[in-house]
Amino acid sequence: MSGGDYHEPVMVDEVLAWLEPARGGWFLDGTTGGGGHAEAVLSASDGVRLIAVDRDPEALRTARERLARFGDRVRWLNVDYATAAVRVEEALTGVLLDLGVSSWQIDRDVRGFSFREGVPLDMRMSSSGETAAELLNTASEERLADILYHWGEERRSRRMAREIVTRRSSAPFRTSDDLVSVIERVIPRATMQDRARIFQALRIAVNEELEILERALPLLRERLIDGGVLVVLAYHSLEDRLVKNAFREWSQSCVCPPELPVCVCRGRPLGETLTRKPQMPTRAEAERNPRARSARLRAWRRAA
Repeated sequence: MSGGDYHEPVMVDEVLAWLEPARGGWFLDGTTGGGGHAEAVLSASDGVRLIAVDRDPEALRTARERLARFGDRVRWLNVDYATAAVRVEEALTGVLLDLGVSSWQIDRDVRGFSFREGVPLDMRMSSSGETAAELLNTASEERLADILYHWGEERRSRRMAREIVTRRSSAPFRTSDDLVSVIERVIPRATMQDRARIFQALRIAVNEELEILERALPLLRERLIDGGVLVVLAYHSLEDRLVKNAFREWSQSCVCPPELPVCVCRGRPLGETLTRKPQMPTRAEAERNPRARSARLRAWRRAA
């Protein structure tokens, strides 16, 4: 496998415009993947040092090949970006999070992210932890319903959870076909979008994506230097909402409950939101790169 096997990174020009890596310093790519964004950041200035983070060891192996020419300007961490935020000691000039699953992970059937026929129900972004099949075969009906409702926005979540529990009592879940058959029983004339929502919900649960994002955002904010920038690329409304709300709160001077007569909180904004609305890919990029179509970029700068 080589770096060329990875798809084109999303909104590279926009990411560079907000991060301004030409000023140099330490940058953290919390979701390095195939190394496309990392390569662009490192190429911007010889003064850039980068901490390349990914929970997927296969991704880091490929990124090492792609970024080999930068030598010791790159440090490597095979952890999730919330764990990285605790471990790094450097003050960061910029942070990038390109959220969600990569096109390469989706395209490799062995990774189990797709609902193509016969694909194993894995969905893990790392090499350890509970697979999607294990989750479906062991989770309580209540937990399954919560996952489908909150992260798949499925209004028939309770019925689908019951169907999952009933089906696993006779045969365990192993492949995408097993889950698709349940979806089709519960949702008449289920569309590709219906399948995608359900599979997305399980992927989020397996990888604890929203919990990690919620934990990481304030930790990464505190690692930024004064004037440092945090850029996030989100691909669905759940993660984008978390980012939007965090940036909005950090940019307010007062976060006290409205019933308090006087301010007793920090009394000053921690920084400013640089993107009043999420930035979208250009039409040309969306046509050229299918993964970019749902991308939403938000940027925030820590106060000087």
